[in-house]
Amino acid sequence: MELAYIPSPSHGVLYLGPVPLRAYAFCIIIGVFLAVWLGNKRWVARGGRPGTVADIAVWAVPFGLVGGRLYHVITDYELYFSPGRNWVDAFKVWEGGLGIWGAIALGAVGAWIGARRMGVALPAYADAVAPGIAFAQAVGRWGNWFNQELYGHETHLPWALHITSSEGGRVPGYYHPTFLYESLWCVGVGFLVIWADRRFKLGHGRAFALYVAAYCSGRAWIEYMRVDDAHHILGVRLNVWTAIVVFLLAVTYLVLSARRRPGREAVVERGVSDGSAEGEADAGDDSAEQADKADKAEKAEDGAKADLTKGAEPEAAATEPDPESETDAKAGLKDTAESGKKG
Repeated sequence: MELAYIPSPSHGVLYLGPVPLRAYAFCIIIGVFLAVWLGNKRWVARGGRPGTVADIAVWAVPFGLVGGRLYHVITDYELYFSPGRNWVDAFKVWEGGLGIWGAIALGAVGAWIGARRMGVALPAYADAVAPGIAFAQAVGRWGNWFNQELYGHETHLPWALHITSSEGGRVPGYYHPTFLYESLWCVGVGFLVIWADRRFKLGHGRAFALYVAAYCSGRAWIEYMRVDDAHHILGVRLNVWTAIVVFLLAVTYLVLSARRRPGREAVVERGVSDGSAEGEADAGDDSAEQADKADKAEKAEDGAKADLTKGAEPEAAATEPDPESETDAKAGLKDTAESGKKG
């Protein structure tokens, strides 16, 4: 008797009348909103405008969804194009099957288009949204739980996942919940990027590269545990090789970028700094105008002082004693004194 396990939902679809509400799709949507919300907060903190992250996401998200689906269909083409399969199922994204590698690759193309239209530095944008993408992946993985997919080897650990569906070749039983392992790993990656970005002031795409490297290091061992059908190269699952290669590329970028372009971008969005410059120019014009007015006032004050000085000179001259008058007065006093002596 199993003492504990993680139960699987009996179904992953709720119907609102004839409209199906699929849990997998809701997990993806919630993840996107979380990534945009956090990315916007980080973007504004870096000096960008509010709303820019959402405007670029309008391009990045659709491209990412198409890229994720393309990667899944190409790498698991036998699920849709082999005998007995219906190729129309390749368009049924709601049934699961989004490859993160294709989602990030083609999503970056969409972000590049949006960034160019907005006058935004793409590496800085990638740094801002990196932890949000990790958290979005953490939420999105719960869509796999609703679909009872992407589980690992059989186990009887207390946190084993109980698979009850037998569709698509599933065998009911207790398995490693690899969806949960990856979800928790992505949460850790998101917080790691936030901490490292604050601690080391990562810029020029290095925060995004750290996210990629950290995610790949976890995805490799989690992917190795999975038991769903996958292509193998030298006995190793294709996605394990992909994780190793992408990890090495991300680390290489981290090292080279830190050497060639240390520090962080001073300007992340065109127009924000220009507006500041215009404000400074206006302030400079006002200061010059005020200085000119002060100079004119000072000159006027000097002129007034000069006029007062000129008006005071005649008065000073009138009160100044005449040397000749002073001499005559002294002579008169002398004559008077001599007369007195004679008398």
